Amino acid sequence: MAILKEFREFALKGNVVDLAVGVIIGAAFGKIVESLVGDIIMPVVGAIIGNLDFSNLFVVLRTVPPGTATTLDALKKAGVPVLAYGSFLTVAVNFLLLSFVIFMLVKQINRLRRAHAEPAAAAPSAPPEDIVLLREIRDSLRK
Repeated sequence: MAILKEFREFALKGNVVDLAVGVIIGAAFGKIVESLVGDIIMPVVGAIIGNLDFSNLFVVLRTVPPGTATTLDALKKAGVPVLAYGSFLTVAVNFLLLSFVIFMLVKQINRLRRAHAEPAAAAPSAPPEDIVLLREIRDSLRK
């Protein structure tokens, strides 16, 4: 029972609950950004630059059985070992685009925060010279 009590105290601490909420929101936000990149940005980039889908690039590491098509899916189904470097390249390009989109979102959020932040209190300006002289006279009369 002591372990359950200790676990309950740990799990209900503010930081753990905040972390759990952050992970859940992060996963949902990740899906939104993934859709933004995959469904909106990548088609536009693909139309401008050309097809960025490298997923069918591969190297066959063993002889192909007769009658097997030379596509990645067919080779994998036939059990032929392949080095599918194209899938890695596609994921890497998607990651770079995804991280750039997130960077731009964070940059804009930070810009908006700075624009709406209250200006810092200005440092008090130096008192006029006549006030300084009057204070000096007052201090010398006190002596």
